[in-house]
Amino acid sequence: MKIYRIPENLQTIIFDIDSTLYTNTAYAFEQVDVQVRHFAELRGITADKARAMVTSYRKEWALKHGGQKISLGNTLTAFGVTIEDSIEWRKKLLDPALFLKYDEQLIPVLKALKEKYRLICVTNNPVLPARKTLEAIGIADIIPDIIGLDTCHKSKPAKEPFLLAAKKTDTANENCLSIGDRYDMDISLPLELGMGGILVTGVTDIYTLPSFLSTGTF
Repeated sequence: MKIYRIPENLQTIIFDIDSTLYTNTAYAFEQVDVQVRHFAELRGITADKARAMVTSYRKEWALKHGGQKISLGNTLTAFGVTIEDSIEWRKKLLDPALFLKYDEQLIPVLKALKEKYRLICVTNNPVLPARKTLEAIGIADIIPDIIGLDTCHKSKPAKEPFLLAAKKTDTANENCLSIGDRYDMDISLPLELGMGGILVTGVTDIYTLPSFLSTGTF
């Protein structure tokens, strides 16, 4: 866990979902690869060639942008796959229930956080597979509000999803805290917007949040 900023008057926590509220390397890989394989099938090329195309583009993009990372959705637009295409692909191809299960340790943690803060998720997946993910790990009723790729039609790190999260929770930017596993996607822009930020390495960091935030020592 790396702390960048904690709002003095913390009111809303904005959670990333994938590799933040669960840790599952197989599903993290499959979420990307299933889309790349689908792209390969549509293009009539091998999956390996499609993977190489995506990897090469991301490397070149990072070199031109100071080492920053680009999302898969934004990467695929370079190959003619629109954000709308990505939304439909993910709705059809992603099945988190095949990989994830109830997290009995996470459930009480988020319930404790909800007693003090407003909770909302911002994800680069569409709302449907994102909600299926929360259902699979047992927290869909704790965090019912999800801002997905099909909400703003913008892929993080666009500002619109984060600004909408603040608006939907009726919270000023400076009282919001963004938590996620990727600095370039989940932390950098919220910090620019005046929000707080915590970079996590996975769900085990989330387990410690209630006690960590209650101490007030950052």
